Amino acid sequence: MTDTGLAPPSSWGATLRRILQQGWPVLVGQWASMAFGVLDTAMTGHASPVALAAMALAVSIYVTVFIGLTGVLHALIPIAAQHFGGRRLAEIGRAWGQAVWLSLGLSVVGGLAMLFPDTWLAMSGNVDPAVRDQVRGYLAMLIVALPAALVFRTVYALNTAVSRPKVVMMINIAGIGFKALFNWLFIYGKFGLPALGAVGAGLSTALVFWISVGLSVLVLRRDPFYRQFGLRIGRPDRKTLGELLRLGLPMGGSYLIEVTSFTFMALLVAREGIYATGGHQIMANLVALCFMMPLALGVSTGALTAQAIGSGDPLRARRTGSAGLMVGTAGALLTIAVVILARGPIVQAYTSDAEVGVVALGLLGMLAFFHLFDSLQCMTSYLLRAYKMAVGPMLIQAGALWGIGLLGGWWLAFGPGAGALGGLVAVLMPGAPTGAGTMWLMATFSMAVSSLMLQYVYWRVAARRQAGPALAQSRT
Repeated sequence: MTDTGLAPPSSWGATLRRILQQGWPVLVGQWASMAFGVLDTAMTGHASPVALAAMALAVSIYVTVFIGLTGVLHALIPIAAQHFGGRRLAEIGRAWGQAVWLSLGLSVVGGLAMLFPDTWLAMSGNVDPAVRDQVRGYLAMLIVALPAALVFRTVYALNTAVSRPKVVMMINIAGIGFKALFNWLFIYGKFGLPALGAVGAGLSTALVFWISVGLSVLVLRRDPFYRQFGLRIGRPDRKTLGELLRLGLPMGGSYLIEVTSFTFMALLVAREGIYATGGHQIMANLVALCFMMPLALGVSTGALTAQAIGSGDPLRARRTGSAGLMVGTAGALLTIAVVILARGPIVQAYTSDAEVGVVALGLLGMLAFFHLFDSLQCMTSYLLRAYKMAVGPMLIQAGALWGIGLLGGWWLAFGPGAGALGGLVAVLMPGAPTGAGTMWLMATFSMAVSSLMLQYVYWRVAARRQAGPALAQSRT
């Protein structure tokens, strides 16, 4: 008998257990992946303020490119999960092979986007030449890493769709050790190597990504579980690539909208100097680290929901979504409590510079509100993608995050309305620069608008899909 996974959950309790069973390895794997950024930020922060500022700017550019391309590839998750729920196993292997082709094509697009960092840095005003040089070198290293990084995301998407998240988790955990070692060697210049600062962090990332993709291919070839899918790359297939792109392009657009909100925020905040940039980078890194829990729950809940849809069980799909949202909200509140109570030691772990630390502590005053709405938006977005809905959510996020958060933030922070929210920033984020604080305030408001609108759309879609079979039955 073919091993196609665990039996579908038949109750609320079983659904919650399945979400947590699939969610915790995704969470650990995401934390392990995020540890790369934490290591880079912390280790360059202790190297010099110049290296930390270069990291903040270079990572903003790289993450914009990488996350947008990753969003396109993550279309494989709902597509393969629906095939898995419907037991169309050969289609999973075909879809994965085409996703590999897509990842290679996207790596060319991403590499070209990172090849000219001065275009991105034009938003940041007069960037110190030393910082600019390190940004350029860091991105050059990551162009080399990009093909491996994107192929690895297809392995991540495949394993998420078929409820095997522990595979990627273990590879990511192994990657932490390699990353810490390579960072130590290349950032600080150990054993006679030159001290490369931020450029060394980029070199270590490139090495770890290629090691990770090598390990993942080895697992796919050796583990008997994957034989049932007939995994193959084959020739590019227009139909399958078209399906991936129809769902993936708006998904990538949503990812890009969200990440560019932070990218351009970092580039704008750079106008307030190195210390504001460093404090903002610590805040952004913590926000990203906290985001891993709702991301993991959103990925696992979305995959299980898509499996239910693929098996023709809309009631189970809606129950899975409800359970995931409940767990995600509880997890967000727990995360907020931990960060607030430990904010002092957390900031000290990131930097030994007192001025950077003051800025970071001030900005953390907004983290609780931001994270709560960010969690809700993330969970709801993945649930809508399970129903293969991506265009509507992308438009909602564009209007809220770009229109209210980014444009409105620029207007009130650095544009004609600069300083209008200075009093509110001083109350909510004491010690934070007015510009950076205003940007985070508007980003939080925009996230609230986006999450509430996505919730409205999701519940309408879930109710309509559940009512569909009942209505059809009543007419027979």
